Amino acid sequence: MTDSSVRSDDLVSVVMAASRLVMEMSARALAEVDESLSLAQLRTLVALEGCGPVKLAVLAEVLGVNSSTALRSVMRLEQVGLVDRRASEVSRREVVLRLTGRGEELVRQVLDHRRREIEKLVDGVPPRARAGLVEGLRALLETAGDRSIAMPGAAEEFGGRGSEVGRTGA
Repeated sequence: MTDSSVRSDDLVSVVMAASRLVMEMSARALAEVDESLSLAQLRTLVALEGCGPVKLAVLAEVLGVNSSTALRSVMRLEQVGLVDRRASEVSRREVVLRLTGRGEELVRQVLDHRRREIEKLVDGVPPRARAGLVEGLRALLETAGDRSIAMPGAAEEFGGRGSEVGRTGA
């Protein structure tokens, strides 16, 4: 099949189906590790893991939500001991969010579970199709403005860990 023979609606349908598949894998992984958390809360935890210590406004921007939505999620995660809020080492007037040890462990377990499931799935893809899959997905991520394409580890979700100084700005 050539590039020109792929219909736009077919491509959109396949990307939507792949998106549903990844969401289902995430839901299964989360259910295996902690049934009490929602996918939105997991997304918050993964964002914090990927961004390192950040202010609420930065976290909200990374998540693509308003600050009050991010705060509600953070408060719930703080109540269950997964997120910590404390004064910034740079400026005592700023509050910085970071994962607790329990939060880091939960993220690691969920992402490890999901990674194993994805690895099994990818192993079933014929070798000749893998290069095209990598190329196509990389192009899709670049088009979406994803900064994490080449970064390994859990930070793949949101673009790598940075220093508190670099990430606490408005």
